[in-house]
Amino acid sequence: MTQAVGAHSSYDEPIATGGNREDLSDVLYDVSPTETPFITATKKGKATATAHDWLTDELTPAGDNAHIEGDDATPTDPNPRIRLSNYTQIFKKHAVVTGTQEKVLKGGGIKSEMAYQVARRLKEINRDAERAFIGIANAKVAGDDSTPREIGSFETYMTAETYQGGLTFTPPTGNGVDVATPGTARAIDEDILKAALETLWLNSGGNENILGIVGAHVRGQISTFTGSATRYVTTEDKKLVASINVYDGDFHTVTVTPDRYSDPTSMFLIDPEYVKTCDLRGVSTKDLAVTGDSTRKEIVWECTLEVCNPLGHVQVGALETS
Repeated sequence: MTQAVGAHSSYDEPIATGGNREDLSDVLYDVSPTETPFITATKKGKATATAHDWLTDELTPAGDNAHIEGDDATPTDPNPRIRLSNYTQIFKKHAVVTGTQEKVLKGGGIKSEMAYQVARRLKEINRDAERAFIGIANAKVAGDDSTPREIGSFETYMTAETYQGGLTFTPPTGNGVDVATPGTARAIDEDILKAALETLWLNSGGNENILGIVGAHVRGQISTFTGSATRYVTTEDKKLVASINVYDGDFHTVTVTPDRYSDPTSMFLIDPEYVKTCDLRGVSTKDLAVTGDSTRKEIVWECTLEVCNPLGHVQVGALETS
């Protein structure tokens, strides 16, 4: 085989031809996960100060209540209301784009580099907030001129009534002031889940349907439970369904949701009616001063976590992750 005399091929690029365009797809592929199940499920509230307070109440236990005719009144003290609090935390990201990069023709379907970068920073802030809420054990911090305010994470509002750990565990005090000592790690099993659901039912008259947020390993282990599992083959695609998305327990129906940013050593049993994400400043984007040949934007979200009534939830800690 011989190439025709005078013919230039694509292999001669760029010296001989010089004009062949590169083949760059207009589709940009990014598989970075962005799901935030906890924030998505929570109710939305509003904070009006950097210190956000709310009240909880609880009825006295049911007991004997019989009296003689004409009995004098002997009032008893009801349970006092409890005031809980948390601090707002400032989540912040920046996008910086040169004037040239904003104007040049870009691949991946990107028309504006700044718009693209702002959208990515927004997703990152959301992931950071999810982690701050249930991914770490972090006591609230009031902050000062040199120390940032920090949200008390979900765990710090659990108490001896709502936190279940391993051997020798110590529960948090509650009200965001300290974290648990989880105790000896153990494998999740159905008995642990059943015990947690029973505790939730005894503590709370909330919803029958609750959300179970877990890490990857615990999610996989729950799929092996047999007490409330159904293994079946769908008639449409003959696919074996071998996982539990909904666990139907004696007291509650749990929608089991894996969360990449939650504490992988914990299982959170959450009634979404009794937890809020409260904004002091909703997500906003503002232009920063121009100091050269670039454009800068700041993305800010100031919010806090309100665990409306801790008795509406249970956290199971000290779970094995492998």
